[in-house]
Order: sequence, then structure tokens, then C-alpha cells
Amino acid sequence: MGCRMKFLNMVLVVAAVMAAAAAVAVGAEKLPAGVLNLERIFPLNGKVELEEVRARDRARHARMLQSFAGGIVNFPVVGSSDPYLVGLYFTKVRLGTPPREYNVQIDTGSDILWVTCSSCDDCPRTSGLGVELNFYDATISSTASPISCADQVCASIVQTSSAECSTETNQCGYSFQYGDGSGTTGHYVADLLYFDTVLGTSLIANSSAPIIFGCSTSQSGDLTKTDRAIDGIFGFGQQGLSVISQLSSHRITPKVFSHCLKGEGNGGGILVLGEILDPRIVYSPLVPSQAHYNVYLQSIAVNGQLVPVDPSVFATSGNRGTIVDSGTTLAYIAAEAYDPFVNAITAAVSPSVRPIISRGKPCFLVSSSIAEIFPPVSLNFDGGASMALRPADYLVHMGFVEGAAMWCIGFEKQDQGVTILGDLVLKDKIFVYDLARQRIGWADYDCSSSVNVSITSGKDEFINAGQLSVNHASSSLLFNLWHTRTIIHLLSLVLMIGSPFLT
Repeated sequence: MGCRMKFLNMVLVVAAVMAAAAAVAVGAEKLPAGVLNLERIFPLNGKVELEEVRARDRARHARMLQSFAGGIVNFPVVGSSDPYLVGLYFTKVRLGTPPREYNVQIDTGSDILWVTCSSCDDCPRTSGLGVELNFYDATISSTASPISCADQVCASIVQTSSAECSTETNQCGYSFQYGDGSGTTGHYVADLLYFDTVLGTSLIANSSAPIIFGCSTSQSGDLTKTDRAIDGIFGFGQQGLSVISQLSSHRITPKVFSHCLKGEGNGGGILVLGEILDPRIVYSPLVPSQAHYNVYLQSIAVNGQLVPVDPSVFATSGNRGTIVDSGTTLAYIAAEAYDPFVNAITAAVSPSVRPIISRGKPCFLVSSSIAEIFPPVSLNFDGGASMALRPADYLVHMGFVEGAAMWCIGFEKQDQGVTILGDLVLKDKIFVYDLARQRIGWADYDCSSSVNVSITSGKDEFINAGQLSVNHASSSLLFNLWHTRTIIHLLSLVLMIGSPFLT
């Protein structure tokens, strides 16, 4: 059936192109005879540098992207939420000319994409994750350009804590500190990001766009450890320098991205610059004017009973609030809510469970499936949206004791008053970050299955929908559109590509 559908789609596209050509031919018969004078862009006998041709092609491709009303960008996902296997999810990005691949952690808790610079001396050279580490070198990329202190971009971002200007090197630099105490310093550079844009039925365009990202020259804390070392961090925050903000501002992608992180087995999942569609997705508004993806958590229920915690504990004020962060492995809950939450779970478990304390953490020894003996948990948000947590979404397997499996509470006590929903909670769910409408949505999902994806224009208008499937960590994908408007997009693209010498 799949082969027949592909063949049918091909016939439809060819038929549409032939019909358009016939229409043009008929129209031409009615026009007076005339001659179109075509001039060569490049001289016939003159020598043309290859890079000049490439630059012209890139300019043309940029115009093609700008004329298209929207597309989605798919990234492969590798890793898992299990802190004893990987403890993070990462993807690949291609930067520079010629492009090189870099493995970067998917992090919704920060804004900037950065990769390790070749000049970094204290950065890891090997990784316990079994991936080869690559180092960005602007001197070997023909499209790289440093961001100087005089650059208007630097002038705009130097007002924030994410940029600082060095008068000695005339480089627009940055310094980041992450919640786990790790950090990185470096400078900004502009170069091409290469990606595959899904434009229609099984139609994937090899695209590129200039972006600004960080080149890390120094790292500290956990970033220097080799056990989970990767090439950098892919920040998906809301600020202007995040990749999603840069691409959407040029109308290359919609102002929305989605992920579905697989929790079991080898992990993996789906990451797409676009909107995953599912009728079960519920949405809750984002707290406005926040640096992170803050949401209005109102209450927690265990086994259908509300945990006795004042709602103000989860409210956003000062350094307090509830944040969705894919860069955090576990989950953290405000100190005032921690004990009531743990006590409610302990009181609701089956009598066959033996509670113990291991390394200061509340744990349980069990001899059967946790799904059968632990209670369901519900996080309740503004707008009537609830997030159901299975026992696997709030417990972590810590090994075996006396022949019984030991499961411990995966929520850590956060004395600073911040509640952080990390990968422990986010896994096995669709998450949609709708920046245009300032809301976030989620639904339980088998992230090894295909998903429906919406292509939206720069004005966030619905155009069409399709199906995107990524086989775990594989970058292979299947995108089947069922709306007839797709043929129009295909025909438009074919006609544009068919006239490469007209300007």
C-alpha cells in the first residue's frame, strides 16, 4: 500500500506540472511573437571562482525559503532520561561550510546554541557516550564571520547577562552559568546552519540559514567530565538569539517547536521545529515576561486526593516558580511541597511495599510492577490542564536490595523555591512549545510512533498537516500529507527550481 501511495503521489505531481506546462503553452500561442534577451550572470570565457557560484546559489535558496509560507525542520534525537544510562537527550546540528556535525544537548532551559571551539584547552576530548567529539574552527569554514564589539547584534545582546564585549580581542563574548553549577565562556560567531526542511509529500529540501551561535573556549563543572561529554548545548529558550527565534523571525520555520522523548529502551524520540498535533493535547498559558518556560502549577493530586500545599508555593515571583526544562534529568519540587508530596505517595502505596531510606532519599523495595502498587499523580495547571504522572514518571530505579527492586522518589527537594519539571516527567509525552500563542501543551504518547505535524506560515496560519516518524535515534523520516493544497506547494517549488538561471 505504501508503494502505491508513493507512486500515486508521484503521478499527481507530474500530472500537475504537465498541466501547468500545457496551460503555459496554450497561453503562449495567443501572445505576439517576441524574443527575450537573456544575459549571462557569469562571462562565457571568464574564470569564475567556485565560491562565487556557491554564494549566488545560497542567495537564491534564501529567496526560495522566504517565498515559502512555512516548513518544518526535523532533528534526530538520541539519549534517554535514565541517569544511569545517559541522563540527557541530544541531537545533531550541522554548522559551517563545508558542514560538520556536532552533538548538542536539547535544552529548553537556556537560549543559546553553542559548540566547543577548537581553541578550548580544558574541554573534554573523549566521551563516555560513545560519540566522537568535534570542535568548531571558524578558520576552516568559508561562511564563518565573528561577531565584533561594533556589531549591532552585540550591541543589542550586551545589555543582557548573556553577552560581554572584550576590548582586547574585539570579540562579542558570553559567559553562562547553568543550574547544576557548570558553565561556559566563549564568543559569538555567525555561520550557516544546515538542516532538512520538510515542504510537502515526502519532499525534503536541503536548506541552510545564517545563524548566530556561541563558540566555547572554556568550560567548568560537569561540562568538563568525559562520561557524558558532548559538543555543546542547543538552547530552545524564547529569547532573540535562540535558534527557534532566529529562524522564525526570517519565516523559515513557524514560531513553535515540539518534542517527544522516549523513556524506555534505548530512548531517542522526535524533535521538530513545528507543531505536533494530537486531539488529546491540553494547553496551559506560559507566565509572561519570563526567561524560562514558566507555567502556572496550581496543585498536585496523589491518588485523586489534593496534596495539602499552599498554591503560592508554586507561583512565579522573584526566583520562585514552576519551569519546564528538558536540560534537567530528574525533577525538582519546592521544599515546602516536598514532604507533603512524599508522604502522600507513601500513604497510598500497597502494604506489600517496604519503605526505606537510601543515601538520604525515600525509597521503596518492591517485588512486582510499580504500575500496580504505586498511585497515579496529577499536576494541575492553569486553564484546567492536568498532567498525569505514572509511577515511572516520579520514581527512579536505583538497583536491587535483598533481591527486591529499589525505587526511589525522583523528585529532589529544591530549597530555592523553584519547581523544575525535567526529563523524568517530560518523557513519553508530546510537548508543544507554542511561542506565538504563549502557551505550552502536552499529551501522553508512545514516542516510538509517528506523529502528526502542522506546517504553519510566518503568520501562524494553518496550512496543512502530515505525519512525521523518526525511528528512535534515527534521522530517517516519513512525512505523508493528505491535503490537496500540498500539490500546489509542490508545483510552486518545481517551477522555481526549474528556472535556476532566471533572476
